[in-house]
Amino acid sequence: MGFSKDNLKGIILALSSSAFIGASFIIKKKGLRRAAIASGVRAGVGGFSYLLEPLWWLGMLTMIVGEVANFVAYAFAPAVLVTPLGALSIIISAVLAHFILNEKLQKLGILGCVMCIAGSIIIVIHAPQEHPITSVQEIWTMATQSAFLLYVASVIVLVFILAFHFSPQCGHSNVLVFTGICSLMGSLSVMSVKAVGTALKLTFEGNNQLLYPETWFFMFVVATSVITQMNYLNKALDTFNTAVVSPIYYVMFTSLTILASVIMFKDWDDQSMGSIVSEICGFVVVLSGTVLLQTTREFERSSSFRGGYAPLSPTLSTGLCSGNGEFLRHEEGDVPSIDEFCLQKQ
Repeated sequence: MGFSKDNLKGIILALSSSAFIGASFIIKKKGLRRAAIASGVRAGVGGFSYLLEPLWWLGMLTMIVGEVANFVAYAFAPAVLVTPLGALSIIISAVLAHFILNEKLQKLGILGCVMCIAGSIIIVIHAPQEHPITSVQEIWTMATQSAFLLYVASVIVLVFILAFHFSPQCGHSNVLVFTGICSLMGSLSVMSVKAVGTALKLTFEGNNQLLYPETWFFMFVVATSVITQMNYLNKALDTFNTAVVSPIYYVMFTSLTILASVIMFKDWDDQSMGSIVSEICGFVVVLSGTVLLQTTREFERSSSFRGGYAPLSPTLSTGLCSGNGEFLRHEEGDVPSIDEFCLQKQ
């Protein structure tokens, strides 16, 4: 099917975002390594010498550019298109790490990359067209429809139950508690980001949307959702092995975001059943490829240490405690996994 101009802009921005974010991981990692060599203390054990390393700041700048591109992409294209394309940043990071950082990409990892690319192509081909939006008040009407209000109410109730009932009891033994909170709040944050992005787009086009209280309300929701999301994602990463958190979080977050977008923006209303099924199949392929790639990379990192390669010294290592109490050692040169989650793809 043909692409509208807005959809095409959204695709280009989403792909650019993945390229910048994926490259930023590698640049930051090189900066962390340089800083560690210069100071003798790595970031994970309290070192802050990386703040004086230009290469690390270049990585941060690259990541910011990628996040801005991702933010703007939501103003042009549906979330069911933009969100899954965020998985491409993991591919770019893995491929660059293979050639630049000598972190070998295994055969299963290569298969995961191919699956992500194939699934992304299917999603792009069958993605719905973005419905023209003329004001933030129109988005507010969508956000206050009965079906989406029911979704929001369900999310809030589930988040409160998980945070105040299950979190104290089994939050540190069941990975679904913390990742569930992150994913539920993440779906609301993406809807609000799309609303704010669209409001800013219209404002820059000469139709000022900053005059309406709805715009500021959506900004408040973005801030609240992102802070909550970051808080519980940090808890998940600090409690469980990244190889466990990463695929579960990505699957839940992306699935709930697409569900929220379909309910609020009715992305599938004008599509044929064949296109919808194709999109779902492409989405499943992307999820499977992401899980395979991420799990393969994390298994390779952890197994290298279990195979007898001890860290060089106590100041050059850090650890993550997995759900079964195992203490896994990782090179501090690795980019913190929180970056891969929090800054990927709203």
